[in-house]
Amino acid sequence: MFYIGIDLGTSSVKLILMNEKGEICNTAVREYPLYFPKSRYSEQNPQDWYKGTCEGILELLNGQNPEEVQGISFSGQMHGLVLLDDKDRILRPAILWNDGRTKEECDYLNHEIGREKISSYTGNMALTGFTAPKLLWVKKHEPEIFKNISKIMLPKDYLAYRFSGIHCTDVSDASGTLLFDVKNRCWSEEMIQIIGIRKDQLARIYESYEVVGTLTKQAAKELSLPQNVKVIAGAGDNAAGAIGTGTLNHGMCSVSLGTSGTVLIATDKFAVDSNNALHSFAHANGKYHFLGCMLSAASANKWWMDKIIGTKEYIKEQENIKKLGENKVFFLPYLMGERTPHNNPDARGVFLGMSMDTSREDMTQAVLEGVTFALKDAVEIARGLGISIDRVRLTGGGAKSLIWRQMVADIMDVKVDILKSEEGSGFGAAILAAVGCKQFSSVEDAAQKLITIVDTIEQNPENVKKYKKKYQIFCSLYPTLKSTFHTITLTD
Repeated sequence: MFYIGIDLGTSSVKLILMNEKGEICNTAVREYPLYFPKSRYSEQNPQDWYKGTCEGILELLNGQNPEEVQGISFSGQMHGLVLLDDKDRILRPAILWNDGRTKEECDYLNHEIGREKISSYTGNMALTGFTAPKLLWVKKHEPEIFKNISKIMLPKDYLAYRFSGIHCTDVSDASGTLLFDVKNRCWSEEMIQIIGIRKDQLARIYESYEVVGTLTKQAAKELSLPQNVKVIAGAGDNAAGAIGTGTLNHGMCSVSLGTSGTVLIATDKFAVDSNNALHSFAHANGKYHFLGCMLSAASANKWWMDKIIGTKEYIKEQENIKKLGENKVFFLPYLMGERTPHNNPDARGVFLGMSMDTSREDMTQAVLEGVTFALKDAVEIARGLGISIDRVRLTGGGAKSLIWRQMVADIMDVKVDILKSEEGSGFGAAILAAVGCKQFSSVEDAAQKLITIVDTIEQNPENVKKYKKKYQIFCSLYPTLKSTFHTITLTD
């Protein structure tokens, strides 16, 4: 039996074909365009997602028996706004998670309505990436389109609709809309009223592992699959990635060193930190999770390597980094502004502490350490809520670096587990498909049977002591420079 996991990303859709043993039998990737019509705008055509996904599934099944496919599920870029009219036609290009046009709308929600009130309704504060501020922007700047909205959808859910004919979403993805009552796992009546929409314009909510329906006759024909293939709701990319790493039980933590960086901490009960520095979201296993997100993680290292020192020899550049915890150079990795914990689009990257004897290796080390310090910020907020975190599961491209693995262990004072599967969110989506098809009794049952730890890095006690002192210095830099960041932005 086969299960298809579809990971709808910002630049491409990645698909995997998994059997009932959790083995990846085939993969496919299809890229699609990203449009930037104005400064801070980021948009895509949902039809491109569907076309790429259909092509990817056909490639995925090449040489396989399509009759063995039992279910399809999704992981998707979160927060994007897809608008359909009463005939389910796309009203405008999708506004994506990394679109920054909604500062005024966020200020209105956080300051005029009030951050505490918004948080009491949704568990989160307004951020420019979230869906609700995008709706306010459309309401103000494109009133005719706003008037013709019949359905408000998220990116992966548009695919689920095209496959099943059902307007659906899941609790984890809905958590990032700022329209969702995360604690009670339902749409927020208060936010619906504030934004000025109707509840019937929102999709039906499912748990991530629940079956939405089966393929429509049209979809089955286009995908060359049987019509009885089940469509499972799926999850937002971070929650799906957590499924793929088995980050499910209370206090378990996964850290992703991807283009952006994330810290996801599973929790049994809903909670909110007082500053809304961490997102409080519904998890894909029926429980909850905290999420910290930094905008430049492995991409900060890529910037340093590719653009500044001009090399692709990433590992070679790290070979001479020997003395962890002793580097005198600091790096603030805020190259694209920052979300957790500062929520400041004006923040910028900074090197500090160079002297005449500073080496190339010192600078490279500072970049890796700076990203890890910034991720530690999220871990420390969770610890402040009483959650004990003594080990993390490390994923993403940066996790391939042996020295970076050790830095994570030493800076965060945790054991670092490395996993067998590197498929991440797509693997999590395939697991959700298998759970929905009753191949496993629960998400936890599937994770226990399918996810394997292949290596564990122990923290070095001496390095831990050194890095605790360095982290205190790191934490002092942003408050000192905050006003300067704002001044720099005003002169842009």
